[in-house]
Amino acid sequence: PWKPVLLLLSPAGFSTTCARCAKDRRLRQKRAISERQLTRYFVDHRKVRVVGGKGGGGGQSFYSEPRKIFGGPDGGNGGDGGHVILKADQQMKSLSSVFPFYQGFHGERGGSKNCYGANGAHMYVKVPVGTLVKEDGKVVADLTQHGEEYIAAYGGAGGKGNRFFLSNENRAPKLFTPGEPGQERVLHLELKTTAHAGLVGFPNAGKSSLLRAISRAKPAVAAYPFTTLNPHVGIVDYQDYEQVAVADIPGLIKGAHQNRGLGTAFLKHIERCRFLLYVVDLSVPQPWLQLQDLKYELEEYEKGLSERPCVVIGNKIDLAQSRINLPLLREQVAERVIALSALTGDNLDELLLHLRELYDTYVKAEQSRGQSPVEW
Repeated sequence: PWKPVLLLLSPAGFSTTCARCAKDRRLRQKRAISERQLTRYFVDHRKVRVVGGKGGGGGQSFYSEPRKIFGGPDGGNGGDGGHVILKADQQMKSLSSVFPFYQGFHGERGGSKNCYGANGAHMYVKVPVGTLVKEDGKVVADLTQHGEEYIAAYGGAGGKGNRFFLSNENRAPKLFTPGEPGQERVLHLELKTTAHAGLVGFPNAGKSSLLRAISRAKPAVAAYPFTTLNPHVGIVDYQDYEQVAVADIPGLIKGAHQNRGLGTAFLKHIERCRFLLYVVDLSVPQPWLQLQDLKYELEEYEKGLSERPCVVIGNKIDLAQSRINLPLLREQVAERVIALSALTGDNLDELLLHLRELYDTYVKAEQSRGQSPVEW
């Protein structure tokens, strides 16, 4: 016998009690990307060949209509070629989406009746904020602000139509010129991560674990050196909606300024940091020697880099040997030392408060000089 069935429908018109429909509506979470796979997506240098658009040729025509056969030349000029423009975009975090070749659009040819050809459209290439543009080893542009533009290759000028060559001596010129080719250049793009604070330390000091603890960044964490192969940037949010960007710089070793280990490939990312967070492993013998070696490597790479505002973070305070080394470290170090554990979360509040103090000091210094502070 036939039995009525009651279907509960949502306002959208599909069943809310169907298990299959409910499963399809679940938010799909992104799969975690390993550090090796992330290397393909994070690119901090790129060689690019840029060519401006070619200008349109000039037109050649003579005006003619009934009762006015010899109207004279009326060929218009060609349109200019489009430029190739590099534009800094805050949403871009890597040079992986930059292609090795770009060409501007060509200008159109001049038409009859003195009609000028249309100019070629400009080709805009989005690059991350903090991109350095080099040509033949020389810096030609530094894109440090959102929306900042640099014309990488100029488009060629449009040709002249025969109307342009009209004169009293030549009343019927047939001469016209072709459009000029666009400028061609080979540029090297280099990305330097722009962040407020930089985590600097030797491998396995706990930088990635610390960044995971204070932000939502997910750098790889493992018990072997050089786990992190790419700089990661985490955002620390405060209750007043202020955001502080903290960059995890991959581990340095002795001789990094001589391009040993990961070398200068990641030392350059420290240049943009406004203040530094030295991460020291308290469980090793004489942890203050780590701080001396780190400052030496930074100073050898760039003079004055180690003199930026900083704080020393003694990590792994949850270990017994770390509690013994902590007072010895404070005796040897003139800077403020914050002891914490990125694994257990002990004393993270003190770090967040001091991080905000460093950020506020930086903002006031920039405003006093009439400059706007970097916003992530």
